Amino acid sequence: MANFSNALFYGLLFFIWFAATTFFRYVLKKRKNGSKPVRHPPSPPSLPIIGHLHLLGSIASKSFQTLANQYGPLIRLRIVSSTVVVVSNAAVAKEFLKNNEMNFVSRPQFGAADFNIYAGSEFVNAEYGPYWRFMKKLCMTELLSVPQVNRFVDIRRQEMMKLLEILVSFSEEGKACNLGVELMTMTNNVVSRMAMSTRCTPALDESKLLWEFVKEILELAPKFALGELFGPIGKFDLFGYGKRAKALISKFDSLVEKIMVEHEDELNSSSKERKDMMDILLEIHRDKTAEVKLSRTDIKSFLMELFMAGTETVSVALTWTLAELINHPKVFQQLRDEINAVVGSKRRVQESDVPKLLYLQAVVKESLRLHAPAPLIFRRCGEDCKINGYDILANERVAFNVFAIMKDPSSWDNPLEFQPERFMVGSKGAYDDYQMDIKGQNFNIFPFGSGRRGCPGASLALAVVHSAVALLVQCFDFRVQGGEKINIEEGSGLSAGLAHPLMCYVTPHLNPLELVVNEAK
Repeated sequence: MANFSNALFYGLLFFIWFAATTFFRYVLKKRKNGSKPVRHPPSPPSLPIIGHLHLLGSIASKSFQTLANQYGPLIRLRIVSSTVVVVSNAAVAKEFLKNNEMNFVSRPQFGAADFNIYAGSEFVNAEYGPYWRFMKKLCMTELLSVPQVNRFVDIRRQEMMKLLEILVSFSEEGKACNLGVELMTMTNNVVSRMAMSTRCTPALDESKLLWEFVKEILELAPKFALGELFGPIGKFDLFGYGKRAKALISKFDSLVEKIMVEHEDELNSSSKERKDMMDILLEIHRDKTAEVKLSRTDIKSFLMELFMAGTETVSVALTWTLAELINHPKVFQQLRDEINAVVGSKRRVQESDVPKLLYLQAVVKESLRLHAPAPLIFRRCGEDCKINGYDILANERVAFNVFAIMKDPSSWDNPLEFQPERFMVGSKGAYDDYQMDIKGQNFNIFPFGSGRRGCPGASLALAVVHSAVALLVQCFDFRVQGGEKINIEEGSGLSAGLAHPLMCYVTPHLNPLELVVNEAK
């Protein structure tokens, strides 16, 4: 009897999904047969019900790239009940993101939003409007501005020193180290201390929940893609991911509420010399004359997004850069030579040294080009428009395949090779200054997005990546566990990190503990 009930339940769900899909296809067909025929971008042959699902592998960006090579840089795919327009070329991306930016300035909502207790307070995926503009302005002028990032240089230095101390201990014990895990811990701590003066590490009871939230929510996020395939049925949470996400966010909410109360007590009792992000947000929350009234929910939502967007992407960028350096010993040595020439061997490299370390900057740019922390960037079409002669319909999702764009052979020589020299002014085969911009003005390389929706945390991300890479190269030699080279197979997560752990034996080249002693003299 139970089996019959289950079969009836899933049969009913299938009927609802099939009916919904048929209805939406009918509406689109009616629109197509109206007074103005719709000319969609090219599509590969599809199958009934599943559409183009059979053409996609575990790494969507790679699958999109393969389809673009066959059907062109602007294609339209149907994946079960969802459609997406995929852009895989810099020139086409420019048409969307620059020439028609305001029509694609909003981001689509995904199924995970239905299980977010902060729904309506999101910043990252908020509708383009007064709230989003206020938060973006706040990020650029206060929360994530260059002056604010610079105020916390000592925190980044302290957390990186803790990382170096951990690597020294691994070396002394002769054990292999999972660099990816240690880099994630360091990044989490940097973000957590800048955001709310709290460390994020499993070793401390109070912040263990914060560490677990970041780890688990990032593991859970890609699984919501499965629910997206089923359209309206995804709201039924068939796989239980929504319930789990809601529980995780509720735990996060309780922890952050406790920290908020502590911050409010401090603000009431004294004036802090250095305000973290939570202090700034709470002051605006209290300001009756503020342009937009921030609620406590808005503050918590922003902090959650900061952890989700700011920790994994930065640690993934660090991991990829180290992996490429270890696999390219000549590049590694050239970078170390530059650090020795600029900094010497008596002190640790500092963030203030980075502007003089031109090869370091080239290494980071090349790593970001090959391994974008966000390989797919999504936008939503506001109103019907034409791009390159094709109709893009209102509310259609558009995916910019940054993974493919930054490896396009029409834009880059030897696009799959790790060649930092291409970003060195005056080097043979180097590109011009415009090509070297990575902040979103150049559509051949925009790892942080572009335009109004560009990542507001780019300055912080680059500060962490540059200084951490420089310190690790200056202080340690790395030997790969189980082989001569690191397996650089890409994983299937949202930020496309390494598929396998970055396991290495580390040996001090310049012992960072001794350098600290030298600096103190």
